[in-house]
Amino acid sequence: MATKKEVDLIIKNANELLTIAGGSQKPLLGKQMRELGIIKNGGLAVDKGRIVAVEKTDNITRQFSGKESLDAAGKVVMPGFVDPHTHLVFAGSREDEFEMRLQGVSYMEILRKGGGILKTVRETRKASRTELVENCKKTLKVMLEHGTTTVEAKSGYGLNMRDEKKCLEVMRILNEKQPVEVVPTFLGAHAIPPEYKDNVDEYVALITEEMIPTIANRKLAKFCDVFCEKGVFSIEQSRKILLNGKKHGLMPKLHADEMTGLGGAELAAEIGAVSAEHLLFASDKGIKMLAEKGVVAVLLPGSAFSLMIGRYADARKMIEFNVPVALGTDFNPSCWVENLQTIIALACYQMKMTPTEAIVATTTNAAHAINRAKETGSLEVGKKADILVLDIPNHKFLGYHHGVNLINKVLKNGKLVAEFS
Repeated sequence: MATKKEVDLIIKNANELLTIAGGSQKPLLGKQMRELGIIKNGGLAVDKGRIVAVEKTDNITRQFSGKESLDAAGKVVMPGFVDPHTHLVFAGSREDEFEMRLQGVSYMEILRKGGGILKTVRETRKASRTELVENCKKTLKVMLEHGTTTVEAKSGYGLNMRDEKKCLEVMRILNEKQPVEVVPTFLGAHAIPPEYKDNVDEYVALITEEMIPTIANRKLAKFCDVFCEKGVFSIEQSRKILLNGKKHGLMPKLHADEMTGLGGAELAAEIGAVSAEHLLFASDKGIKMLAEKGVVAVLLPGSAFSLMIGRYADARKMIEFNVPVALGTDFNPSCWVENLQTIIALACYQMKMTPTEAIVATTTNAAHAINRAKETGSLEVGKKADILVLDIPNHKFLGYHHGVNLINKVLKNGKLVAEFS
């Protein structure tokens, strides 16, 4: 009888094991988003934080013995969620503005009056690194407990050199202090700071000539993003910032066509952005260009829900046009949601995505939106053992059963980091 190879962990007897295989090199498109690579009675072998085998349980237990064993009988095993769009680092809250919006005051009107992002900027500038780290650790703990193992985090509540650096340095500290991987994005062009309200081009020059070179040189961010919107940064200003970031090694992302159809999707395709995000008002031309260039559309139904304008991104059209579609929370002070399970439900109910498509959009496609698909987002040999065990009989309960936490266990790099009875 052949000797079994000893590994750190075996997971066995999963009612459904969702491998979501095949999306490591390229995002899954169109009909591919309806294939989860399900293994019935599936199992995994994990060693040194990596997946070493993914097969039926009988094959796993025949080949491997585990120092530890996890029985997932009657449950779903799947990759950890990847959240590709958050505004993680901030201080304060905006519950008073929530009441204003309920009374019909628009998001942009609040911003013009010095509220919204600018209120959070004032609070974040006053906060110390230590305070911000502690705030973020609490948030990331909640995200982790709901299944998110990797997050993208944008700066953008500093809007000056000192405080943008501070927010990005907080992200670096977070990667040392807690298990969720935080992928940093520089969003100095999130709003126009009050001190530059009469000279936006001067602020754009500060971003391109000072902020971006410094942040890139210190390796504080992987991406550069811009809030391209009427009343914030124009197409021309956004192009200038993103191309400058690209020149310095910061891959472009873009808040595009959220409040108006400004042509953000077209710009994202033109400059070869990794992702275009929001896209509520994206044109057919822009959607087709995203598909042609392979730009990931990061859709944010939680944000659309919070805006209360009765409109969501056209996920069905994007999937039909073969745009790579991902989903994120857009966690921020006006969209305070840490839970991608909630986002999956909103995507199903409001954007008519199927549970299968929404699962792909929060795993492998979301990983592509932050250039992490070779490491996470699917259960394949060689990848990080970022794994969820859900207390549901099949994957269709995601989206269908909402308002509660469906997580039973969360593993990050093969280590149990959250567990619920």
